[in-house]
Amino acid sequence: MNRRHFIKCSSAIGALSMLPISLWSQATTVYSKDILTGKGNPQLFGDGYRLQEKAHEAFKAMKSEALKENINIQVVSSYRNFDHQKRIWESKYARFTKQGLNPNQVISKIIEYSTIPGTSRHHWGTDLDIIDANSTYKGDVLVPSKFHGTGPFCKLKEWMDNNAANLGFKLVYTDTPTREGFKYEPWHYSFAEISKPMLSEYRNIDLKSFLKEEKLSGSSIITSKFIDDYISKNILDINPELL
Repeated sequence: MNRRHFIKCSSAIGALSMLPISLWSQATTVYSKDILTGKGNPQLFGDGYRLQEKAHEAFKAMKSEALKENINIQVVSSYRNFDHQKRIWESKYARFTKQGLNPNQVISKIIEYSTIPGTSRHHWGTDLDIIDANSTYKGDVLVPSKFHGTGPFCKLKEWMDNNAANLGFKLVYTDTPTREGFKYEPWHYSFAEISKPMLSEYRNIDLKSFLKEEKLSGSSIITSKFIDDYISKNILDINPELL
């Protein structure tokens, strides 16, 4: 080995070894394309939900803290693989088509709240949709109005606003007026320590090629321009603390 190259490599390894364990883990973890797009088989943990181990431990700690205020954080959705997301996509595509919408309108309607399979943050085992199981509610739960005013989950929302970030979780799709892409989701939180480096690696995927290989309803209108806009608005126009 070239001596100069060896010195550079040794210095780099030495610098990494001086990092705290959590940062060392981030620096050395490489996520495969399959893991990032929901086609892999990640090791997941949880009872009634599935998260990566570190996110799972952080969630348990957050749930324990919330219980002290009589808030029982319940997970409505966590990890979803590619096939699960594809079923959601196909179901909504069929439903909106039956309502008389054309393909462009259908896809625009779907991506108000749902992602294209292979592009969901729920593929990573870092993100959660949550409600308060101690509240009285009926009907659909993931509705913004139920997290504000006199809604059943407003106490949960207030507690999360004050405590979630200190426990490692951040709201993904905020109500910032200038934000584009997915609509405001006061229920969707992400464990930032893992999801940030995963998003960084996800950005290296050739999404155009990936989606061309998938047989999705409406794929004929998922053009290169559409994907460029989708990446800019739906994948990257999120809480800046998660970038």
